[in-house]
Amino acid sequence: MACDIANGRAESCKDSVSGLDAIYFINYGAYDAEADVTYDGTNTDLITDVAGVTSLYKYELKGANSFEQTIQTSRDNGTTFVEQVLTIQLKKQDVATHKTVKLLAYGRPHIVVKTRTNQFFLMGLERGSDMTAGTISSGTAMGDFNGYNLTFTAMENIPANFLDCSSEATLAGAVSSVFGSGASIVTS
Repeated sequence: MACDIANGRAESCKDSVSGLDAIYFINYGAYDAEADVTYDGTNTDLITDVAGVTSLYKYELKGANSFEQTIQTSRDNGTTFVEQVLTIQLKKQDVATHKTVKLLAYGRPHIVVKTRTNQFFLMGLERGSDMTAGTISSGTAMGDFNGYNLTFTAMENIPANFLDCSSEATLAGAVSSVFGSGASIVTS
């Protein structure tokens, strides 16, 4: 049967930490999910290359940011899908970020999520992600949050795939342009 499992799992060591370090936006349509994505042999949970991407737009994160994936299954309907939710805070308002937030709300970008343990996931692999909530806050008291609270949601057949990289340098190589060189990481 195609649904049979083949592996067990031992108790893991306590050497992990939680949280996100950065996200990288890829404009929707920069790659074809069927033709441009290469997987590691028989392991379809690990992506080794995404061709066709020329730019990744990096946003550094610190503070209350999270990436949650919820498996939704219906025995009655015979369906399973995964809701991927990214919640981020971008501190301080400025004109450039204001414009970008507006464009992100209009579009449906793919998002690379980098954890504090240097794991990289590709959110919205096939269908992209939508900004499903957002607030632009100026706060009330002098110490209140000033900036952007944004939530992105993707609905995919499977959990977000791991990318075969362990640093920003190897990320640029794993996400490559059609010309064979690594994608540019744009930081400002």
